[in-house]
Amino acid sequence: MNTGKDRRSHRPVALITGGSRGIGLAAAKLLGNDGWDLAVNGVRDAGQVSDVVRELEKTGAKVAYCQGDVGSKDGRIALLEAANHAFGRINLLVNNAGVAPKERLDVLEATEESFERLMRINLQGPYFLTQAVARQMVSEIKAANKKEGEIGELQKAMIINIGSISATVVSIMRGDYCISKAGFSMHSRLWAVRLGEYGIPVYEVRPGVIQTDMTAGVKEKYDKMFAEGLTVQPRWGFPEDVGRAVTALARGDFPYSSGEVFMVDGGLTVTRL
Repeated sequence: MNTGKDRRSHRPVALITGGSRGIGLAAAKLLGNDGWDLAVNGVRDAGQVSDVVRELEKTGAKVAYCQGDVGSKDGRIALLEAANHAFGRINLLVNNAGVAPKERLDVLEATEESFERLMRINLQGPYFLTQAVARQMVSEIKAANKKEGEIGELQKAMIINIGSISATVVSIMRGDYCISKAGFSMHSRLWAVRLGEYGIPVYEVRPGVIQTDMTAGVKEKYDKMFAEGLTVQPRWGFPEDVGRAVTALARGDFPYSSGEVFMVDGGLTVTRL
């Protein structure tokens, strides 16, 4: 890995949960190309993601793999310790990690075990990870502001949440997922309001049907739906589509839009007659 002791040590740092695959990996690549160093979180052992780390380092970024389960308190502590050990700061938190139900069940047949798992990973985990990172960001901003005229990288702070159209689009075969994403959307608005006084914007990027590991098991179903006009743009969404939205927000292209939802769904949720 890069030592970070050259000019790249002055690059801002992005922590991306679930950043070793799918949407998170696409966002990490684009952020790396756009001048960010990367703290990439995942649950796999470091040896299993060494190829991913090397690939991300080709962007010119310093890359640290921060193993830890977002849905576990100990996991969140471990991944934050790893990120801070590698970089000493976090300028951008991308809450991307999430899971789908292990089994799609009608709401009349759904289990408490599945519900608790999804709430723990998709909602409770990012909520308290955001709390921990936000406290750190606020502390660093206050410290930097005490030095008159100093505007350094510590004052560049932002949170981007990767949500889902399932926050508003009903899927009765995975009600627990929908509820977790609806709650996650409110999480974005709560933190936008709370952190506004510190100049920390919070955004939600809301993907539609994206071609990832999560949707691999229902590819045939969605292929047919796309062919029948599911979306205005008649194709699957790709992780890079979401990553581009993340990068535009991280670049500061929408400085007066904190709390807003940015749709990346190919027009799926556009009301049509």
